[in-house]
Amino acid sequence: MTYFVAGRPVGLLIALYAASILLANLTLNQFIPLPVFGLLSVGTIFFAAVFTLRDRIHRVGGLRAVYVAIALALLVNTLAALLTGTPWRFIGASFLAILVGELSDTAVYQRLLEKSWWTRVLASNAVSVPLDSILFTLLAFWGEMSPRDIAQIIFADILAKYAIAALFALRVRRAAHAATP
Repeated sequence: MTYFVAGRPVGLLIALYAASILLANLTLNQFIPLPVFGLLSVGTIFFAAVFTLRDRIHRVGGLRAVYVAIALALLVNTLAALLTGTPWRFIGASFLAILVGELSDTAVYQRLLEKSWWTRVLASNAVSVPLDSILFTLLAFWGEMSPRDIAQIIFADILAKYAIAALFALRVRRAAHAATP
């Protein structure tokens, strides 16, 4: 069965999901210092789209499509990391953070299916965003960076993921309202 969203199959959303994670992983150790406190990983800018894309996949294709998206993203990103010579600590941190963060987000989202889309998205992101950011940053950078730098990365990543995911969600909501007759 093929699922469509705005005339496009769910496969396109799954491909965008995997590509967003790939771009995030390729730029994970490049940082933008924030004015007062925070080191924003360039990868976070790409990864923030992942939350909304996964929620759209869930909405359009259901739980099975989400699991396919997560598995494809893990496979593509692990292969890309191996081909580009990414250090093992980044590969392991990324794999584990994606697996734990995405599955926890999906579990929360799934439990709230009877609630509004906004409630599902906000509640699932409230769990997965900090979980993913803390887990990945600690695994990838502990012992390589100072505790202060790690705290700055976690702070900036959580802040940016929430802001970008909110913008994405608003855009999706506006598009849905525009498409409604």
